[in-house]
Amino acid sequence: MNITCFDDLLRAAREQDEPQRLLFVFVTAELPADASAEERQRFAQGQGGTLKPVLCVDKLPDEVIDFTALVAESTRTEVAWELVFAAGLSGRAGLAPNPDEAEQPLKMMVAAIESGSIGSFLAFDRDGQTVAFY
Repeated sequence: MNITCFDDLLRAAREQDEPQRLLFVFVTAELPADASAEERQRFAQGQGGTLKPVLCVDKLPDEVIDFTALVAESTRTEVAWELVFAAGLSGRAGLAPNPDEAEQPLKMMVAAIESGSIGSFLAFDRDGQTVAFY
């Protein structure tokens, strides 16, 4: 399945052979204090910078009605974010992973994003559309 929006992610998670737990890491884009003039200009145009994880959560697919509901829930935290990265954690023997089993994978996901290793995650903008990084 080609995932182009958040609804596609939810549909794909619900269609897997084993139950899934979805992992979400919300991030902001920042510019390092020692950025060059060129980097500052690119950042002002919406390019470059570094990704800083600011919030993370795990949910069963049935706990997420749609992207609007996820955004509304995140807004209640009063933590500003620009993108959300998502990944799926597969269950076993018909059982979805529990929140305790998601803790370490979420930590690993945060560390991967901090190091710039984002290729194995889906990223969505605030409208729920996928974001491609070049």
